Amino acid sequence: MDKKFGLLGGKLGHSFSPLIHSYLGDYDYRLFEVPPDGLDSFMIARDFDGINVTIPYKQDVMSYCSTLSDEARTIGCVNTIIKDKNGDLHGHNTDYYGFKMLLKYGGFNPAGWKAVVLGDGGSARTVRAVLNDLGAKEIITVSRLGENNYSNIAKHYDAELLVNTTPVGMFPNTGILPVCIKGFTQLKAIADLVYNPSKTKIHLEAERLGVPCVNGLAMLVAQAEMASRLFLGGSDQADNESGFISKDSASDQSETELLESVIQKVLMKTLNIAIIGMPGCGKSSVGKALASELGRQLVDIDELIETASGKNIPDIFAQNGEDYFRSLESRILSDEAKKSGLVIATGGGVVTQTENLDTLRQNSVVIYLKRDLHELSINGRPLSGTVGIEELAKQRLPLYETWSDCAVESGEDEEQTASRMMEALTKFELSKAMEEK
Repeated sequence: MDKKFGLLGGKLGHSFSPLIHSYLGDYDYRLFEVPPDGLDSFMIARDFDGINVTIPYKQDVMSYCSTLSDEARTIGCVNTIIKDKNGDLHGHNTDYYGFKMLLKYGGFNPAGWKAVVLGDGGSARTVRAVLNDLGAKEIITVSRLGENNYSNIAKHYDAELLVNTTPVGMFPNTGILPVCIKGFTQLKAIADLVYNPSKTKIHLEAERLGVPCVNGLAMLVAQAEMASRLFLGGSDQADNESGFISKDSASDQSETELLESVIQKVLMKTLNIAIIGMPGCGKSSVGKALASELGRQLVDIDELIETASGKNIPDIFAQNGEDYFRSLESRILSDEAKKSGLVIATGGGVVTQTENLDTLRQNSVVIYLKRDLHELSINGRPLSGTVGIEELAKQRLPLYETWSDCAVESGEDEEQTASRMMEALTKFELSKAMEEK
């Protein structure tokens, strides 16, 4: 196929859309990262057959469209544009279906609920339309300058659903909360449209409070599937006959199965694989073998610490102390673990710092590499020599168990152990790594 499709937006380095579309159709899909002063030239040139549209252009592109779908016209924004054989552009809103599927995927039924929507951009418009159509009792929009803003949000602490449509917490600026959720005592669900990282700060906070939360990946995949149908079928293909929701052939169960299938494929490519375990258990060597098998980059946290400090680890402990080492370890882990698609070999003591748990869980499936204590090397490992393997094991083994998504026994060599990890990952439902432990 010679047709050209892609994603139009302001900053797209984090986008998963090309990967998702690679599972949906055999066509060229690229990123069109266009600055605001270049939008007019891009849209006039029309050097595409179909595009998805994201922040900040979902409303701006409407004026270039000859026709708008009912959803796009009602909501007031466009996220998919098809160019017909005459060069005319036709605007659609597949985000509407995408958000409906996100709610379904999370098991959320907002009928009768009071909902608070954070943000007032194009995505917020879509969210409000869906919530209204699904029977939400009250929908409150919170923005920086609106009547309902972050300074008076407390008057809406009785909300049952919270939806974040802002980019707060999105890669690379992870670890930031759009709003403190502790005051929302009636919350039944949170939907965060951010999908990278898989678990934002608000997602992790929700877990601690026992509030069900779903990220934006289900919405991204569902809207992309419908957009793909439009790409392949042209502007005349009806929205309600495309996507996972085909009324003629897809049951509720098959809708979810199809969505889950693509989500699993995306997670297999994008989630980091972080290896934890005792000092000397082989995390670095096994990580190297696993990265080679998967065609991924290996990030060895201990090596990065040595590079950053200009010292080997025993000298860091001797000259600067363990507190300095742990602080440096946490900072470097934070920088690396928010990225995607890596194999991360951690240090044995990474579990001793509580903040590292969220750092790993935001974007990683965590594998605990087990090895017989009598086989562990203590060379170059200060605490193994001073504190002792047995005492370290007493302190850390319970943490390795609770921090990990699955465990693998060390094999005869690195390649065999890496193969065992591959088997464990194949059997493991990666979406479960994104659920509360």
